[in-house]
Amino acid sequence: MPAAQTLYAQTLHGQILHPDGVFRPGSLRFGTQIEALTSGDVPSDLLILPGFIDTHVHGGAGGDTMDGPTGVRQLARLHAQHGTTTLLPTTITHRWPEVLAALRGVREVMDAGGVVGGADIPGAHLEGPFISPGRLGAQPPHAVLPHPNLTAELLALKVIRAVTLAPELPGALELARALAGVGVRIGIGHTRADAETVSAFLSALHELGARTCATHLYNAMGGIEGRTPGVAGALLADPHAFLEIILDGIHVHPTSFLLARAAAPGRVLLITDAMRAAGLGDGDSELGGQPVTVRDGKATLPDGTIAGSVLTLDVALRNAVRLGVPLAEASRMLSAAPAASLGLTDRGELRVGLRADLTVLDNDLNVKAVYVGGHAIPLHPSQESTPTEANV
Repeated sequence: MPAAQTLYAQTLHGQILHPDGVFRPGSLRFGTQIEALTSGDVPSDLLILPGFIDTHVHGGAGGDTMDGPTGVRQLARLHAQHGTTTLLPTTITHRWPEVLAALRGVREVMDAGGVVGGADIPGAHLEGPFISPGRLGAQPPHAVLPHPNLTAELLALKVIRAVTLAPELPGALELARALAGVGVRIGIGHTRADAETVSAFLSALHELGARTCATHLYNAMGGIEGRTPGVAGALLADPHAFLEIILDGIHVHPTSFLLARAAAPGRVLLITDAMRAAGLGDGDSELGGQPVTVRDGKATLPDGTIAGSVLTLDVALRNAVRLGVPLAEASRMLSAAPAASLGLTDRGELRVGLRADLTVLDNDLNVKAVYVGGHAIPLHPSQESTPTEANV
């Protein structure tokens, strides 16, 4: 977000979530960064959390990353109103020129100073086209193989912060190594690989010190069986990989979420995977040129395939708490864990010297205020119905 010439210090009072995972009553003073945290009785019971970080979001409020700068700004504003202070606009598998154009659009927004009234954008998430044609999910059928020429074009843009790859593709490891070398998080998803291929791929990347992640764990990667652990099993067993989960009550069964939480404490991060229909209620929409229908909060293609979500991270937080996850732990899944997965050391916790990215909730976990780099986000009442919370 563009910084004002002068941002006068402000103070919030309430129950502050400290980095040790404990809420303490007190005050938080901030400008563009957090300046002071003090403890003591305060005249407010508001909950002050680190701003949410969404590492995988395609769209919202009618805008989509593939639309270019206008779509990026629309989605960044919509999700900021729901507590997200940092996000990665995410592409969809499409023809290569369209993918490059979308990435240039994200770069243009970043170079212009960000989105006024929206979430901060530290880069893009390239989801496809380097995925398996046999595990497209709702992605359009434009998957391609990694090639050195394509890698060079991506590196020249200097905009990618995360990528999704199918590790079984010829050239995938070479592309992953090149991107990891410039700090890109390597995600595994939309793949038909076996567990052995995934484990070998992860091991090779961990030797380089790369950050790795499951792209929407369980979805577009097959299931787990005793003698066939598959992609999800290999990712759950890896001690370093972070795990994206879409906790909307549609994409992942509650028990599967709790399994990931138990297997990978501190490494689960909640994402929206939201499409342009997020925030617009039920009706007709589109994804990558494909018609999508949203009914009762579920987005599907004409053949019934789930087509992303209309989730926002405040709803994901409430869903996690409803499943018995303590609020402090659920907050970590939306802040500290995604920040660590991306190597963002300037945010993700409430600590003096870090960015003043703050999400303020009431006791029912509704968003009451949001600050991005110290700048207040206008919380306009939605004229449409809000995303449906999962009955989880």
